[in-house]
Amino acid sequence: MYRQSFYQYLMTERNRDSHDEIAEFAEGAFYDQSFPKQSQDYEELSQYLELNAAYLPTMTIFDEAWDRYLAKMS
Repeated sequence: MYRQSFYQYLMTERNRDSHDEIAEFAEGAFYDQSFPKQSQDYEELSQYLELNAAYLPTMTIFDEAWDRYLAKMS
C-alpha cells in the first residue's frame, strides 16, 4: 500500500486564507526549499524543523499535524 510523505499530506492542509496553525505551517513548508519532502520519519522531520523552520512558532503544531497525518494514513 502506498503511503504518502508527510509533506504530501501537509500540502492538503495548505490554505493561504486560513489562520489555522496547521494551514499556516503548511504554507511555510510550501515555500521552504529544503523541507524533506519525501520523509515519512517523525525524528528526521522533527529535527529538521527544530533547526530550520523559523516559520513554525512551536513544535506543538508539528505534533498535531503529525497526529493527523498518522490518522489519515491508517
